[in-house]
Amino acid sequence: MSTNGKEAIVINDVYKKFGKPGAPLWKRVLKIKLHRNGNGTHNNNGTKQETIAVNHVSFEVKEGEIFGVLGPNGSGKSTLIRLMATLLLPDDGQLQVFGFDVVRNPIDVQRLINRVSVEASFFKKLSPMENLMYGARLYGMPGGETKKKVVEILTRLGLEQRSIYAPMEEMSRGMQQKVAIARALLSKPKVLLLDEPTTGLDPRSKLEVQEVVRELRDEWGATILLTTHDMKEADVLCDRIAIMDKGSMVAMDTPVELKKLVPQENGQEPTLEDVFLELTGRSLKSGEEVA
Repeated sequence: MSTNGKEAIVINDVYKKFGKPGAPLWKRVLKIKLHRNGNGTHNNNGTKQETIAVNHVSFEVKEGEIFGVLGPNGSGKSTLIRLMATLLLPDDGQLQVFGFDVVRNPIDVQRLINRVSVEASFFKKLSPMENLMYGARLYGMPGGETKKKVVEILTRLGLEQRSIYAPMEEMSRGMQQKVAIARALLSKPKVLLLDEPTTGLDPRSKLEVQEVVRELRDEWGATILLTTHDMKEADVLCDRIAIMDKGSMVAMDTPVELKKLVPQENGQEPTLEDVFLELTGRSLKSGEEVA
């Protein structure tokens, strides 16, 4: 890990819930009348059904750190990324990026970050160059200079010259994810938010994207917040890991220290899957409770 000790991200007691709105007033009145007249049952009282996605989570990420948020689907990882990206507002708590509050200073935060999601959206009939130039125009970047920068970034990420000008639909998922990362890098973000960037990729593409993540930190100096439910990926990539389950953070430390929470059996080092099972009683892969 190469950091200067400065806090790039501060997440303090963040809470976020989602809820379904109650039934409209006329429906509630009608149900009550039907119930009173014996013509129906009143199973819905119109109250809101709420789900806590992020439950008072706190942690800090140092500048130049690869920080992983590990957990099964539905654990709150992606919600946390969307909160950091100013796409959602927290119900309580505070999130800061290099001192800027995501609620009070969203424009300042947006200038410092970029996000790559599990399903990056592109115009598939267009080439990487055309897609990235379109994104650059949204950032107000000049054309001539940006074209050179696009070629430089895509080449550095492993794309051949012919692929840069070929339709995106002809590319593998792994190569498309590299283009998504390249698009994020155009704005020179100080913080890169990677939301399960290798999910659904074949083993070779996954390794290629993981190598790009390391390069982004080591050579580009980016601070990276990575969400994943891949234990091996978190183990090999992340300097520190926060383990989340059902919206709450259950542990946070380096991969080495986390694995010390579980005793060795038959001389074999525990995995992060073993750590999750020890802390929650559930399998990280399936999310199911283990007897």
